[in-house]
Formats: sequence, structure tokens, C-alpha cells
Amino acid sequence: MTSSSGASRRQVLAVAAAAATAPLLAGTPAGAKPKQPKTWDLTILGTSDTHGNVYNWDYYRDAEFDDSKHNDVGVAKLATLVNQIRAERTGRATLVLDAGDTIQGTPLATYYAKQEPITSTGETHPMARAMNILKYDAVTLGNHEFNYGLPLLATWIEQLGFPALAANALNAKTGKPAFLPYVIKEVKLGGHGAPKLRVGILGLTNPGVAIWDKGNVEGRLVFADMVATAAKWVPEMRRRGADLVVISAHGGDSGTSSYGPELPNENPTALIAEQVPGIDAILFGHAHNEVPEKFVTNRTTGERVLTSEPSKWGQRLTRMDFTLTREKGRWTVTAKSATTLNTNTVVEDPAVLAAVRGQHAKTVEYVNRVVARSSVELSAAESRYKDTPILDFINHVQTEVVTEALAGGEYAGLPVLSIAAPFSRTAVFPQGDVRIRDVAGLYVYDNTLEAVVLTGAEVKAYLEYSAKYFKTFPVGTTVDVENINDTNVPDYNYDVFSGVDYDIDIARPVGQRITRLVLAGTDTPVAADARFVVAVNNYRRSGGGNFPGIVKTQVYNAQQEIRQLLIDWAQARGVIDPADFFVPNWKLVRDGVPVF
Repeated sequence: MTSSSGASRRQVLAVAAAAATAPLLAGTPAGAKPKQPKTWDLTILGTSDTHGNVYNWDYYRDAEFDDSKHNDVGVAKLATLVNQIRAERTGRATLVLDAGDTIQGTPLATYYAKQEPITSTGETHPMARAMNILKYDAVTLGNHEFNYGLPLLATWIEQLGFPALAANALNAKTGKPAFLPYVIKEVKLGGHGAPKLRVGILGLTNPGVAIWDKGNVEGRLVFADMVATAAKWVPEMRRRGADLVVISAHGGDSGTSSYGPELPNENPTALIAEQVPGIDAILFGHAHNEVPEKFVTNRTTGERVLTSEPSKWGQRLTRMDFTLTREKGRWTVTAKSATTLNTNTVVEDPAVLAAVRGQHAKTVEYVNRVVARSSVELSAAESRYKDTPILDFINHVQTEVVTEALAGGEYAGLPVLSIAAPFSRTAVFPQGDVRIRDVAGLYVYDNTLEAVVLTGAEVKAYLEYSAKYFKTFPVGTTVDVENINDTNVPDYNYDVFSGVDYDIDIARPVGQRITRLVLAGTDTPVAADARFVVAVNNYRRSGGGNFPGIVKTQVYNAQQEIRQLLIDWAQARGVIDPADFFVPNWKLVRDGVPVF
């Protein structure tokens, strides 16, 4: 019999038999690879710790920003990178997040919080103007967002065209979130007919706010543990349909804190990734480090959590890339990676510059106002390891203000000491005209002045703690001033006192370095039970840096900003002359011999 195709029955049966033994992939030649599932991609861009930088400008130098590594700063630079990546990815999903510390850190930010506060004028904050042009998808509140009080923070949030998140900032009375905990963004992964992905974004702020801005939040807000808060909300976000979960966290990844154990961990990002299942990636900030890509394995699931930190001030932009597949309605992340992009490779975005130009110009005009004339140049370059007039200027003003405020009262008979830290290594009062920007460059934080009473024993313990700033240099070894300090202790956590005379022996072990502590201008040792009024900034008095003995009830707290007190003092006198305030009272020694 012959088939209609002309083949015999025997040939047909032979073909059928061969087919029965062929691979069970119909239509696929033997040895060919199976068809790969379709993939989609998502890019998340991240910024953090922009700290009031919009223009690539150094307000303290009145010049374009530059540093030894030729970094650039500012949201305008970030915007150019963001726009480039969005353009490259036209038709595909791109999200932009920020991990906090936005409205404090430059004279521009300070001006619209203190000189012309947005709460009084109704003007849009420069950081809202700039960030709205970038069209962020969400911002997390950093600890510095609370510096100027809750009303200003609320006004700034209202001005944003996107949500501000802080799941662990809770109403002190109700225990419920005081801000939006998270958002779930539905994004389209491609063109017409492409599937949608639901991205959950959880914001976590820093528990240290309870210390650093106690005056603004006490009785109003409490700050829950970041790890526990993530463990609460991540499953909730998954239940509500989040296919991908990203955390924007204002906390570093060291696992350590600058304060004591009474508050939750300050830098728990790696702990969150390890301990909380269901997280795909974490954008983090606070530590001002550049961490392009770091994977942390979750202990429960074994999944690798992608983390990245984009340095500070707008110097870097984090880029996270995700590859995803979809099967039976469920999304799977098949690959993820991150890197950081340097903003010094691009020009500033003209739309951002235009939006903030008037406010920038007003700030530049303000900081260039002359407040006094200096008889000589005063530099902070050596203030970390030598007693310098410019740091004594701070202590003198603080001492004078507190002494006058307490005159005639209960504490008028006690000696007044003062504490200051070398915030800047580059601050200079030039000989001749001293401008607001020179004073602001010396005192870069918006701290207020307070005072407490310490005993002689507490003063000594405080000085011992401060002296851990220095590395140990045995007698006979070379003291390298460029590497004189323990890199784990930032300059702002090294304090010097005025009002007592003391030596720090850097050849001795930490805790045994204050080898001489006497009453000012005498050889009389400070008695353990002696009592002193100590002028101190609110950050330190609230526990910042975890210094011993200083967290106690204030005997003075007029909510006066220290930077403004310095400006007022200089303006009132018209002349800054070290002869009026420089009293050398401390030095570094080794076995009693001065190091310098």
C-alpha cells in the first residue's frame, strides 16, 4: 500500500517508530537548548545624605566645591545622572529613592530654617524645589530632618511631590507611626501590554534622633528598633502584594552605635539584611561611606540581600539593577547588582539650578556679610592636637554667655568651664575682614548652647574619654600629626576644655592619659568633689558621642544657636583679637615632655 504522499506502509511505520524514541521536546532538534523564559529589568537609583547641597558650591569658601579627590556635590549634579539613566531606559521602569539627611548641612539649608524659615514665610524649601524636579518616588527621613523642629519638618514634607517615609518614628502617645511607613509602587516593566511589578519601599529613620534632637521630639515621638520595625512591616508589605521589597534606611552597616546601649542600634543595615526575611535590597545612608555593592546573606532564607550606600552630599549616585522573570503570576529576581556613579563626570542640571537660583544667590549674599575684623589670621588646622586661639574663641563666647546668664543665681559662685570640638580642619579667620561664612565654616553644626554642673571627678572622666581620640605613641617614636587620631573617632567627637589646665599623655594607654588636671592658672589639682558649671552644646549634652557624665539636667538652656552667638559677639566688638580670649591651657605630652 502506498500513502497519498507516495510513501509505503513500511516507511510510515519506520518513521513512527523513530518518532517514538525521539526526545520528548516536540519540534526541538536533539541537543538544542530549551527556550529561556522571558526576562524584564528594573533599575532603582538611590541618593542619601545630600545635606542641603543643591549647587556644586562651597559656601564657606565662596567658590565652586572641590576636595583632594575632586569630588563634586549637589542635587543638580545628581539630577543630570538620573535624567541620563531615565533617558537610556525610556519605556522601562526606573525608580528614584533617597535615604535621608536632606534639609541640614549647608548655609543654604540653614538660611531657610533659621534666617527666613519656611514655616514663617511659606516659601518652598530649596531642597523641596530641587528634589521635586528629580521626581523622586520616596524619601526616608534622616536624623537631621528633625534638627529644626517638627513644624518645619512637617512644612517641608507638605512641599514634596512624593512621600516621606519613617516607619519606626512613632507617636509617643498612640504608639502608631507618625509618618508614612511604606509605599507600594506599581511600575510597568516595558511597553504596551507589559506586566506590572509592585515594588514595596519601606523607610527607616535613625533611633539616635531621640538623643540628638531630644528637645524637639521628647514627649512627641519615640523611635523603635530598625530591625524589629523591618520585621514587622516587610511581611505586611508582602501580604499587601509587594513583589519586590526595598528598604531605604538611614543607618550605616557597621552594627555599632556612637551612643550607649539604652537606644536601639544606630547602624543596623547589615543586621536587618541578615535577620529579616523577604528583603531584596537596601539603600542605606548616615555613615557617609561609599559602598557600591555589598551582599548580605539572610540567615533564614539563604537569599543574598543587595545593599549600597552612595557616599554623601550628592557626590555619588547608587544604581541598582534587577533582572526578573514571571511564571504563573509570580515574580522571581534572577539577578541583581549595584554600583555607584561619580557626579563629577557630569554638568549640573539647568532646571534644578534655575529652580533654586534665587535662594542660592540670597544665601551667598548673606554669608558674605562682614561681621568683624581679625587682628591676625586664625586657623583651625592644628586644633586637634594643639591649643589654638580659634577654638578658644568658641569656648570664650560660650563661657561669657553662660556666666552672664547665671549671674546672681544659685550657680553664680561656681567656675564656668566650656567644651568645644574641632569640627573643621580647614576653617580660617583671615587677617582683616571676617565674614559670616568664616564663622559658619568654624562652627558647621546648628547646635544650641546649654550648661550643666559637673564634679571634678566627672570632668576628669570626660577628658579621659575624649583623649581616646589619639593613637598611642610610645616615647621615642615619631608622632605623625596626619595620623595622630584613631580613625574610629571622628574629629567632632574629640572635645577640649577651657577653664582648667591639663595634660594628655599620648604614650599612656586609653583611660590613663590625663596626667595633670589643675585649676586654671594654678598648680592646685582639681578635687574630685569640686563643682563646675560646664558650657556644652545640645548634641553632646543629649548624649551624642556617648561621653560620660554629661547627660543631666541643664542649669542653662536658652535655645540659642552657638554659631549665631559667635556672630553676635564678633559684631558687637568689631574686632577679633586673640589677646582678648586666647588662654593656652592644655597640651599633649609624653612622660611629661610636651609633644609640640
